[in-house]
Amino acid sequence: MARPNRPGRDATIVDVAARAGVSSMTVSRVINGRAGVSAATRIAVEEAIRDLAYTPNVAARSLVTSTELRIGVIYSNASSAFMSEFLTGVFEEASARGARLSLLKGEGGRPPPTAALEEMAGSGIGGVLLAPPLGEAPEVLQVLRAAGCIRAAVGAYQAPETICVRIDDRAAAHQMTRRLLELGHRRLGFVLGNPDQAASAERMAGFYAAVRETGGVEVQVAQGDFTYVSGLAAAEQLLSSAHPPTAIFASNDDMAAAVVSVAHRRHLDVPGELAVAGFDDTMAAVTLWPPLTTVHQPVRALAAEAMGLLIAEIAARGGKSRVPRERVLDHGIVERQSTAAASSPPM
Repeated sequence: MARPNRPGRDATIVDVAARAGVSSMTVSRVINGRAGVSAATRIAVEEAIRDLAYTPNVAARSLVTSTELRIGVIYSNASSAFMSEFLTGVFEEASARGARLSLLKGEGGRPPPTAALEEMAGSGIGGVLLAPPLGEAPEVLQVLRAAGCIRAAVGAYQAPETICVRIDDRAAAHQMTRRLLELGHRRLGFVLGNPDQAASAERMAGFYAAVRETGGVEVQVAQGDFTYVSGLAAAEQLLSSAHPPTAIFASNDDMAAAVVSVAHRRHLDVPGELAVAGFDDTMAAVTLWPPLTTVHQPVRALAAEAMGLLIAEIAARGGKSRVPRERVLDHGIVERQSTAAASSPPM
């Protein structure tokens, strides 16, 4: 969905692309004067750039002309759907800003080895962008802080001296839970995310806040870690109870997809007998049947925004930076076919 540019927030290449109705790579071609763009498309992009007052960071571009601007991207996320969106946003914004990327991957949601982190930090990079959950990993932040690296993180809450770009996870989870309650569900299941991430606690807090606002709600909770496999185990636990939920809200789409899979295996109709909701609105939400009702987290825009702010901070190094330490983007609720009204009256 298109996200309007808001007062007090600089437009990103993603905003320009949405306004012009083209891809971010097309916007990049126009900005860099490359061939392969029709006259009509070029005009549409240029008009969108003017309307949104979008300007690729001039100071950052001047760095590229003298010494190449390099950005380190460190990631270790268990959700391939999330990472696909994240990396697309990173690549598109870096291309438009003239930055070269160095990638470093950890395995299984764990940080890369300390030696690899130290090698990247000492390789002459201008700054580092961290994908969740690494933006809150103490061992990662300690190495980067010791090396004097400028840092930006997506989805982080607890990252000192780091630019943090995220949504309001608590408000988003509250809104989704309210929607399930409005559909008449009074036996709710909730699948928790990775306990080491603050976003997981925020989503749980939003869920319980909505439950407390409505009397007579029975709650069952199962622990997950944002992986599909953990979602399978959580779904089995919730659906094996004596009075299983009529609706399950999972903390990301991968775990919600696992809940749907377990429901099918148990011959439960989704959404007739079990409503299922997810969080993120990645490709995982629309590649299963029924497609998921989910919280729309603009992962690509979050990554692009963090990249843009990081480059602006690098360009301001040695001067007075006006880059905000925290940026909160909008979320939304996308209703698809995995949720429906409760089949029985509320308890």
